[in-house]
Amino acid sequence: MNKTSDFNKRLFFLAISIVLNSFSNALTVASHCGSALWTASSVNLSEWFNFPLGTVLFVEGIAVVIANGLLLKHFDWHRMLGNLVFMVPFSYLVGAISSGLDTHGFLNLPLSVRIIADALGIVGIGVAVSIYQRANIVLHPNDDLTYIVRFKFMNGKAAVAQWVSYIPAISIILLTFIVTHHIYSIGLGTILAFILQGAVTGWADRHVFTTLKHHLNV
Repeated sequence: MNKTSDFNKRLFFLAISIVLNSFSNALTVASHCGSALWTASSVNLSEWFNFPLGTVLFVEGIAVVIANGLLLKHFDWHRMLGNLVFMVPFSYLVGAISSGLDTHGFLNLPLSVRIIADALGIVGIGVAVSIYQRANIVLHPNDDLTYIVRFKFMNGKAAVAQWVSYIPAISIILLTFIVTHHIYSIGLGTILAFILQGAVTGWADRHVFTTLKHHLNV
């Protein structure tokens, strides 16, 4: 396969993964049964400062972009611009889709249905992360953080890298709880994400779109 067709293939998978990741995150927010930790941290900041969720996701992402540069010990401006390119559609798609689900009465569905939807959302996030990490054209900064930790410090171990990269998100949630005495978007889905998301990503590497291989850049 020549470089142009390989890049086009990766670009196609990137588009699929952005839509899947955005919808899956929005599903976990709208279910009110617990979101992945980074999304939950943004929801809590959004409630604390009364800012739109999409805006908080974007600002939080910029902070992680800077942290990634520090971990890599240099600021790769092409990589950082790619993070920003990813964040714009992702952040506002999550906000728009979750608001749309709320408007159409998603919260009124039976709890059992929302729990299943939440679990599917967590799995969808893990699969989406696997797809765009392998394509590696642009990454969301939160997942770029996991990617850097995974291949620079953890010898490719997806689950361990995921747990380590959650430390900042957990710290944000604890801080907002200490200040506001409220906690949002934490539940069964959060526990599932903490335990399983890295493992789902590793599983998807081997079983979902298997012709797509890792294009490493650490």
